[in-house]
Amino acid sequence: MKAVRTVAMLALCVLNADVPLNAADAAAVFPDGAKLELLWSDGEFTEGVASSPQGDIYFSDIAGKTPGRILKFDPKTKTTTVHCADSKKSNGLTFDLQGRLIACCGAAGGIQSVCEVLDSGELKPLVSEFEGKRLNAPNDLDIHPRGWIYFSDPRYGGPEPIEIDHLSVYRFDPRTGDVVRVTRDITKPNGVALSPDASTLYVAETDNGFPEVPGAGSGGGKVHMTLNAFPVDRHGNLGERRILKDFGKETGVDGLTVDSEGRIFAAVRAESRFGIGVYDSTGRELAFLKTPEVPTNCGFGRGDDGSTLYITAGKSLYRIPTESRGWFLTGQTVP
Repeated sequence: MKAVRTVAMLALCVLNADVPLNAADAAAVFPDGAKLELLWSDGEFTEGVASSPQGDIYFSDIAGKTPGRILKFDPKTKTTTVHCADSKKSNGLTFDLQGRLIACCGAAGGIQSVCEVLDSGELKPLVSEFEGKRLNAPNDLDIHPRGWIYFSDPRYGGPEPIEIDHLSVYRFDPRTGDVVRVTRDITKPNGVALSPDASTLYVAETDNGFPEVPGAGSGGGKVHMTLNAFPVDRHGNLGERRILKDFGKETGVDGLTVDSEGRIFAAVRAESRFGIGVYDSTGRELAFLKTPEVPTNCGFGRGDDGSTLYITAGKSLYRIPTESRGWFLTGQTVP
């Protein structure tokens, strides 16, 4: 596998002067003088940051005319290698309770499934249908302590027929194979992340107004760009939606993650101000990190690297030190 070495360091602006923020809140997120480091920039459209139990950083590169790939960055050697040369249009990535890499694989030539990525780099589909109909294009995911996989299933492109009448978030139980639709009140879900205590599921609604989806309320140029919170009960069902932030007509959040204190780190793609927005559980903005390229996702490292935030943006992978630590499942399920 061909390795690509780190190439540069870039200065950053942690706060945006146009938005009034509490300096103490911002200082609690990003240390003074922190710099954004460019790690890799040979991609086409990077996505889906995930830190392995061993501390390696995996991310997707979604190519336009090829199947895409999954890459692995080694924080110790600062090298990037190809882990999966044909990722079937993988997007969001995460590691489950057993340490397996799980990927959302989309449309436009992908396999429209949630898959396990084997050590060999091959993909093993786990769920491809809902009620006998093909999934639209699984996009992002997170794992509940009980082992359930919550994943979003929007559609942003691709010639494949749209079989399901809604763009939803689903809960998949790998032990039973059961797939349950858990949202209908947002029109196009994108990034998803659970709070550290798994009592809240955060969902980005990133509806750009097309394509038309029968029954979904998506299409016709109607734009819905919100960051939402749903309470999660002991059975994994979601309660009433709470809108944390409405981005209006500008593009909203793509991927997101949470730190150990429950703060939300979100990849904001707004045309007037794009970067990583940091919010508390009520949606109050605590800090904003401007990025050189429009971001798609973010996630923390592990172990000694647990305070480092990794960011996919444009065709690149970046990182920056923080005053936070990421939150990860311990490998033990709750009763």
